Amino acid sequence: MIDRRDEIASQKDSRSSGPLRGVRVVEIGTLVAAPFASRVLGEFGADIIKIEPREGDPLRRWRVLRGDTSLWWYVQSRNKKSITLNLKTREGVAIAQKLIEGADILIENLRPGAMEKLGLGWDDVRALNPNLIFVRISGFGQTGPMRNRPGFGAIGEAMGGIRYTTGEPGRPPSRVGISLGDSLAGMHAVIGALMGLLHVKSGGPGQVVDVSLFESVFALMESTVTEFADRELVRERTGGRLPGISPSNTYESRDGHWVVIAGNGDAIFRRMMNTIGRPDLADDPALQTNDGRVAQDERIDAAIAAWAARHALDEILNILDRAEVPSSKIYSARDIFEDAQYKAREMILSDVLPDGAAIAMPGITPKLSATPGGVRWLGPALGLHTDAVLADLGYTAAEIAQMRTRHVV
Repeated sequence: MIDRRDEIASQKDSRSSGPLRGVRVVEIGTLVAAPFASRVLGEFGADIIKIEPREGDPLRRWRVLRGDTSLWWYVQSRNKKSITLNLKTREGVAIAQKLIEGADILIENLRPGAMEKLGLGWDDVRALNPNLIFVRISGFGQTGPMRNRPGFGAIGEAMGGIRYTTGEPGRPPSRVGISLGDSLAGMHAVIGALMGLLHVKSGGPGQVVDVSLFESVFALMESTVTEFADRELVRERTGGRLPGISPSNTYESRDGHWVVIAGNGDAIFRRMMNTIGRPDLADDPALQTNDGRVAQDERIDAAIAAWAARHALDEILNILDRAEVPSSKIYSARDIFEDAQYKAREMILSDVLPDGAAIAMPGITPKLSATPGGVRWLGPALGLHTDAVLADLGYTAAEIAQMRTRHVV
């Protein structure tokens, strides 16, 4: 990768500090869900203080490592300040309490009850800071018979319903190849945190934002429960096909690539059928609306599949683009990295690792015209900001040094 350090530095200097400038967030979280939420807030200017145990967040050693640090860590923890704090000690909890007193948002994803055992439950932190937005992410929520069970994103995806509908008909349920449940929970946490901040700004008190992994997945499950309640219809696995909407599926090209074609708009369907040489389908009165097409979905699908099999991927995409039919190849990481639209939207950013090597990473979304988000620094070394944060709280260098000997920080 080309060394772009001067260009990167210039980009950072020119970027807005973001709409959340002045908002302080304390994160007591590990791995994915809570750290993802605070990452998003940090990208838009919030001051993120991440409290890590002295051994560090396990994410530092997850997936692909460069040296002894995960590449994922540099992305997930960008714009955050890392402090080490032993919350098993009274002094460590007292420091956390001081941080919470001056915070706008506290985000945690420990098992329900763990924060209470530390003396950092809702009643405790509300007494310290009545305007605090306390974001709590867990597998099953802070209430209910399953509240105390451990839960990971995969479990939330299973219970939330998306695993049941993912995969090929007649085959075992599959999974998306990312931590979808965790990231969805993180997004809902951000939404809740911002709504809570708006309530405080309008004069209301702080509150708890209770986010569960399974509910965050379930929220995306469209009309599955409504359809079941109305006629006991269970949405099943349909592979690349979008059930109840026709035509929308994944097709193989002549040269062995996969392409998604979504011709499910009424006018789009007619254009596509004429384009692929099937005016009989375009003009069929029974196929002019979606419900009629769904009834003959296999017939339509076979026609599109046969056409795709006769053309190379680039031909398919060019022909459908001219006909204004939505389509796309299935992108790999390589495709994403090389794509002109990704580059034009600045969705692949570059930075420099501590060892001087360049790193590419996902860009910022959503795009705000007046106060865009940005990356001010990559995920930091463990405890890099401990001394500075404690000094801001009024601790002297000598006191901080004594805390180190007592294994508080």
